[in-house]
Amino acid sequence: MTVAITLAGGRLELVRGDITQQAVDAIANAANEALRGGGGVDGAIHRAAGPRLLEELRKRFPDGTPTGTAVATEGYDLPARWVLHAVGPVWRGGAHAEEELLVGAYRSCLRLADELGARSVAFPAISMGIYGYPPPDGARVAVRTVAEHLRGTTQITLARFVLFSEETYDLFTDALTGIA
Repeated sequence: MTVAITLAGGRLELVRGDITQQAVDAIANAANEALRGGGGVDGAIHRAAGPRLLEELRKRFPDGTPTGTAVATEGYDLPARWVLHAVGPVWRGGAHAEEELLVGAYRSCLRLADELGARSVAFPAISMGIYGYPPPDGARVAVRTVAEHLRGTTQITLARFVLFSEETYDLFTDALTGIA
């Protein structure tokens, strides 16, 4: 099942599925600050991409990257050419700039995608798993931030949220309805 809207020259889609199987130019990874792999989406991307992904991260980003930012690597064994490793915030009650940091993580991915020449990018629900970001708010922030980018000057023609659970898919559908 796919839900989509068109914004300026771009299309924003929601699908249920596995982000590691997406045939897009770039996929975003819900990474940790150390950029050394982990569980959930991060672990799945590292397993699917193969060991060269971690080798590149260790070599190019030995100190990781701060929360609210992203870095790009090759996609290796993934169908995507690039992986955009975004570090979203851990939810600490909402008074610690969590929303600004989550917006920053998505914007950093979109900026990197444009710099790389990517025309299509797929996103997971950053920070909404183990990091505890409240799902309705996380979906709203994600959809709003990506939609704003698609309405601006960008070469991205497809931004896709790839959502693992029906519950998360429904939350993103509700958030998308507020954008359309």
